This record gives sequence, structure tokens and C-alpha cells, in this order.
Amino acid sequence: QVQLAEPGGGSVQPGESLRLPCAASNNIWSMRNMGWYRQAPGSAREMVASIAGGGTTQYADSVKDRFTISRDIRKRMVYLQMDSLKPEDTAVYYCSSFKFGQQYWGQGTQVTVSS
Repeated sequence: QVQLAEPGGGSVQPGESLRLPCAASNNIWSMRNMGWYRQAPGSAREMVASIAGGGTTQYADSVKDRFTISRDIRKRMVYLQMDSLKPEDTAVYYCSSFKFGQQYWGQGTQVTVSS
């Protein structure tokens, strides 16, 4: 089966932190491309962070210096650590893998940042 599970969303206040875990099934875990995307209401889905190859990471300008993507290879887990959260970060966050020419998506988890 193909599965990406990303629990861990929730509601937080501005300035607080949240960590999102993503567990990938064996057949879609990718050492080359794992990432996090988000989609706010009325907006297009955008890449937030990605990790590939030997650990090269990329971040959207809006989250640089605040978000960190990491992985645990043995556990087939990828994480998104979100610090100094802002209301603009409110969105549904999706874990994603790219393998065999296809992109796979988790079901998404809601992150809400408000006072």
C-alpha cells in the first residue's frame, strides 16, 4: 500500500512552535525527495521545505530561519519543525514524496495560528 501519514497539526498562538511528523510506507519512502507543502484557503499549494540526496534542503522564503525539515532514515520519517509561527502560516500542511516519476501526498493536517 501507498501511505503518507502526517498527524501533528493543531492550533497555536503566534510565536509558538509545532512539529509535524510524517511516516512513509516502505514503497514510497524516497531518499531523494521528501517535502512539506501547504495550502491556505483560496491559495495555491506551495512548497514549504524539501530534503533530497545527501541532505540538501530548500525552504520557501516565507519560512526561512523559522522552519526546519529533517529525516530519520531508519524510521522512514520526515519532520517539519515550525518555530516562531505567524498567522500567515495558517494552512493545511501536506507531506509529500517523489518516486518513480510520481508525487505522492498525505491527507493533510490543519495548522491554525491565531491569538
